[in-house]
Amino acid sequence: MTSNDSPSAADRQLIDHAALHDLAVTAKQLEIWRRAGLLPGNVPGGGLGRGRGSTSSPPPESFDLILALARCASRGKRPTDLALLLFADGHPVPEATVRAAFRGAVDAVALPGEDDGIDGDDEALEERVDRLVGRLAENGQAFTLVPARARRIDERIARLLGEAPKELAELDKNTEPRPMTTHDASLTAVTAVLGGTMSVDEIGSLLRGMNPSATAHPFASLVETTQQDVPEAADQVMADDGTFTLLPDGDARDSLRDLADTAPLEDLRVCWRTAQQVREWALDLCKRVEAELDDGQLGDAATLWLFGRGMPSGISVLETLRERRWSPSGAAVSTLVLLFQRQMYEKLDEQVPGCQWPVLEMEGVMAPPVRDLILAALQRTVSTRES
Repeated sequence: MTSNDSPSAADRQLIDHAALHDLAVTAKQLEIWRRAGLLPGNVPGGGLGRGRGSTSSPPPESFDLILALARCASRGKRPTDLALLLFADGHPVPEATVRAAFRGAVDAVALPGEDDGIDGDDEALEERVDRLVGRLAENGQAFTLVPARARRIDERIARLLGEAPKELAELDKNTEPRPMTTHDASLTAVTAVLGGTMSVDEIGSLLRGMNPSATAHPFASLVETTQQDVPEAADQVMADDGTFTLLPDGDARDSLRDLADTAPLEDLRVCWRTAQQVREWALDLCKRVEAELDDGQLGDAATLWLFGRGMPSGISVLETLRERRWSPSGAAVSTLVLLFQRQMYEKLDEQVPGCQWPVLEMEGVMAPPVRDLILAALQRTVSTRES
């Protein structure tokens, strides 16, 4: 910027380049984007001589970047939103800016009451969980087990199908199932966030609570009986209290922050795209099931819905429906969670090689984009081990 606030010759190049593509960019926007770390500064050139100052020019990558910024920028888009969106599309956003945006997305995942001024180090985890869950209840923010759209689909399918077949009920070995209530789910979710722990019993109860209309939950039963069915494998990955030793101790958000700071950028981009694909797949499945229900004829989509309701694929659908408006910050958190899950599967395969991974390839067990992400990572692990 010159003393009279008119654009420098280098900035004028960027403004004119945007105008050639019917995009309006101002010198003030360039300044804001540079301050936010979204746009690199101009590169100094040689002097003009005789006190006439010096020249500068935009870095080559700035020309494509300025077009992307101009297209993405709109009222309400924060600099961190722009950083995430441009990075996901493959634009050369500075690495420090990208990592700060991912970390900021995790920092935004705050629980009501965390800023009450109570020193978390002096408060026992159980007391802290109870306090925060109580604050969630006060604010009407209890964990939503089944979003309204999924509940409506479940009810419509149940009216058409009637009672579940007896063979399905026989696959559920839990004679005293305890589906989670909304309060139980909030307790479990907050404990998992703050302590990084979740037991197989809690996972089974959560799966049951997410599909309360089902009379049998074979997959929940499979999770709950892991220690009895495969004790040797379970001993390698589970503590005596039934919690998974693969999960790091402490606040789960710290693990996500660590990924934001250290994960290869290409891994972040791949998981971002996977998170987008999961959302598209889940919403498309809902539309297909609803179309079959409207026609009064249940088909492949309803079959996939029913099979997946108690599986990880069904959890992906519920997670998608819980977040109706997907912000760039929400997408960033989903990205880091997917990357964390992939790492957990890789660690599990190191401890229990093979670990019945063909089950993941069965249709309906996992959302296809997640399945492909996990299986590709496991295949790399196997190749590395064999070499």
